[in-house]
Amino acid sequence: MGNPACIKLASDTNQALGIARFAIDFLSSDPSTRGAPDESVLARTNLFQTDAVICGLSALALRPVAPNVLRDEASAYPVTPEAWAPEGSVQSGATAFGSSTLVHPEKAIAANCSAVREWDSNGTNFGYDPARGNTAGEFGHNDFYPVCIAGAQMSGRDGADALLAMVCLDEIRGRLGEVFSLKSYKIDHVVHGAIGSAAVFGALLGATEEQIESAIGMCVAHYIPFRAIRAGKQLSDSKGASAAISTEAAVLSVKRSMQGFRGPRDIFRNPEAIFRLFEGPGQMLEKVGAEKANTKAGDASPFDLALSRTGADFAVMGMHFKLGLYEHQSAGALQAMLDLLNANPALLDQGGGEAIKKISIVAYEPAYGIIGDPAKRDPRTRQSADHSMCYIVATLLRKALETKRVGWKELMFSPYDYDERSIFHTLTRSLMDKIEFAHGGPEYDSKYPDGIPTSVVITDAQGDTHDSGLVMYPGGHARNAVVDLEDVLKHKFSLLASLASDDHGPIIERFANLGGASAEQLRTLHDFELSFRDDFKD
Repeated sequence: MGNPACIKLASDTNQALGIARFAIDFLSSDPSTRGAPDESVLARTNLFQTDAVICGLSALALRPVAPNVLRDEASAYPVTPEAWAPEGSVQSGATAFGSSTLVHPEKAIAANCSAVREWDSNGTNFGYDPARGNTAGEFGHNDFYPVCIAGAQMSGRDGADALLAMVCLDEIRGRLGEVFSLKSYKIDHVVHGAIGSAAVFGALLGATEEQIESAIGMCVAHYIPFRAIRAGKQLSDSKGASAAISTEAAVLSVKRSMQGFRGPRDIFRNPEAIFRLFEGPGQMLEKVGAEKANTKAGDASPFDLALSRTGADFAVMGMHFKLGLYEHQSAGALQAMLDLLNANPALLDQGGGEAIKKISIVAYEPAYGIIGDPAKRDPRTRQSADHSMCYIVATLLRKALETKRVGWKELMFSPYDYDERSIFHTLTRSLMDKIEFAHGGPEYDSKYPDGIPTSVVITDAQGDTHDSGLVMYPGGHARNAVVDLEDVLKHKFSLLASLASDDHGPIIERFANLGGASAEQLRTLHDFELSFRDDFKD
């Protein structure tokens, strides 16, 4: 059949089975079907997975509750001679960060995904591909790479195969985010990642198309998380662990399917599943409006799906980095503040911020709704503080006032910017009182998710205004061509990895060179010592 650059799964076909075929072909040894992304795609993916791992290791080291609970839980599930393993696998388990002990793969994956996601500082996608006409705008994050490592460890694959699996997983979840907005129906974005995880984990372990289809069906039928985990005045551990819990369920579904359990088939066309339930013919018109309803008649999902196999046009190339710890919706405001402070250094002359009278921020939905929630003007937990525009901008300004330095590296947010001392810092709280945050309306909304449209106006003590203008592509954005991304990420990796190990250089190096790792090196990838700290009060 050859190896076309892109495969298309039409809405009137069994797309769950099509995704399964895509993953199996993409990760096969047959050059006529195997995925062949350009070197630029592999390099970008390797950078994203290094970023994710370093975020995860620093999270474990500072002992926040969720990732350490799940890591301890994983250690209680070591594999035994009776543990399940598919035919042809080289081992029946996988490893958690900082350990050589083989544990059940769903437990290792849950622990590692939770660690990666805990700081909310790894990569982000915005579900936006106007070239293909797919702009549903579902965001998500690069939380799922531990699935690929675990599957490769169990199947005896090397680092190159693990990296290819990461490209495949990002392609599936990224393209789903471009055609179906889960958040519109208050469903958490990790569903797309769980579907991709089931497909890729199954493909790595030799599952059949039907077994992977069954596992995807179970994920969608049994394990749909709602955005209740992200609502409320103060957010909890559930927010950061959402990807981990859904991925654990996806891997369990694959294991059960490979042992003969059958889940619902053809789940994307199932009229009772989330896709057609919300956007199927004639469904939910009174809630979503006719313009969002699927107008296709008959037995069809709400969307066509196109998945890349070769070249440079992969979903991962449109994903964005965070240059520190902050909610990605605030990146435009952070870039605007950096630009204004660099252009007007006198604003930092007085250490208490007296030179600044007011800061007016204007942004788009969903930024205004997510990080402009009035309840987040008084954050009292780390998870709420890193989702508060007022707190994030005030903290950046406090750090600039204290250091008299301005820049992404110079003011990079670390976990300690969200500890108890920082959240209740008196200067930060006084600066928060000077911040106004408004919704920019259609003018701003129409520019998202192409960019992160935000503007900031600082009024100084004399009443003069300093306007950033509209910021669309801040540092870390896939279309930003100004900030030296690799230089800033190098600083980020060192900053975070130093929290987990005094000898962190070799740890960074082993993940930065994942594509060159042998199968044996991949099996011992997590075998290094982590340092744990007691000075972080969450």
